[in-house]
Amino acid sequence: MQKEYLSCRLCPRLCGADRTQRAGRCGGGARALVAAASLHKWEEPCLAGERGAGAVFFSGCSLGCVFCQNREISIEKKGEEVTVSELADIFCRLEEAGAECLDLVTATHFAPSVFAALDIARPHIPVVWNTGGYECPARIPELCRHIDVYMPDIKYCNSELAGRLANAPDYFENAIEALVPAIEMLGDCTFDGRGIMRRGVIMRHLILPGCREDSISILRAVAREVDVTKIRLSLMSQFTPIFPEHLPKGMNRRLTGFEYGSVMQVAEELGFIGWFQERSSAKKDYLPNFDLKVLGTPIKDD
Repeated sequence: MQKEYLSCRLCPRLCGADRTQRAGRCGGGARALVAAASLHKWEEPCLAGERGAGAVFFSGCSLGCVFCQNREISIEKKGEEVTVSELADIFCRLEEAGAECLDLVTATHFAPSVFAALDIARPHIPVVWNTGGYECPARIPELCRHIDVYMPDIKYCNSELAGRLANAPDYFENAIEALVPAIEMLGDCTFDGRGIMRRGVIMRHLILPGCREDSISILRAVAREVDVTKIRLSLMSQFTPIFPEHLPKGMNRRLTGFEYGSVMQVAEELGFIGWFQERSSAKKDYLPNFDLKVLGTPIKDD
């Protein structure tokens, strides 16, 4: 059992839970919880390629945003417990199935298990850390020794907004302090001959209804701290109000063209390079199926 689970300090919550005895603030115990693993074709083009990213969706979350579209796994914690060896086997199966990359989705709170599994079964495809951005800056050096692509979805700049939507007023200070060293350690973005990203940083940002000014603040703050030409930006418009009963007033709608266009204009003015998502992606069809299966086979055979 990894010692990090005995008094948990894996995320900025620093909850100190003994996860061998009870779940931490994230909902995670001593073993990783996996909700699904599949070839996911709706990631960025440089990750999905022709065959799809080998996505492993972990349950629980250290952030817990009220609007989360993956609520059934992030907050309701639908998933199956797996051992380190079982997790390593999942990684191998995805690579053997032709995955373009190993896409670890929201794995921060299970980092020790994930790192141990990667030590057992290090893939020959890029390893992507697909995170909500709420990372402990002090843990970034260890993280970058295990991954090839750091992909945080930088969600909030304003502390009041982060407090209201995720009870994390310290969100941006941790997110930016983690982003800067990740860029330094992983270096410039590199791609193979087919356009698959081999190494570097992709900064995602999901624009929220009524929050375009905060989105612009994020872009400007990041541009002050880093050379934006060294990273790729994925500006997302896919917000879908799937769970309206959990949404604050004003967020129970899709993004407008003006909101997305105004943020995109600032991104271009600041020199960001990357992908601008079509607003047609804001539909349930693009959301993953958390079916407790690995490539169609049950994670656990009862």
